[in-house]
Amino acid sequence: MMNDNDNLMTLVDEHGNETLYEVLFTFESDDYGKSYILLIPAGAQPEEQVDILAFSFDPNEDGEAVDAELHDIENDDEWDMVEGVLDTFLNDENMQ
Repeated sequence: MMNDNDNLMTLVDEHGNETLYEVLFTFESDDYGKSYILLIPAGAQPEEQVDILAFSFDPNEDGEAVDAELHDIENDDEWDMVEGVLDTFLNDENMQ
């Protein structure tokens, strides 16, 4: 579920705990025909080691993740592809 700030999303875990995340970036994969979203904990500092969450999602008609249904990535090949995109993003200062 998106908040007023387009870059923030609140996730609720299986225990009902809400955590605010910042959208790192979204991308589409032609190979898998899906859209993906990568999230980091809101307020994380650039040099801080954080867990990056990745999900596939069903974009709205504008192609955005607003109130999107997030899906866990369960396929190893799909994970490898997402990690490759993330590595490229993290190592390319022009993309940040």
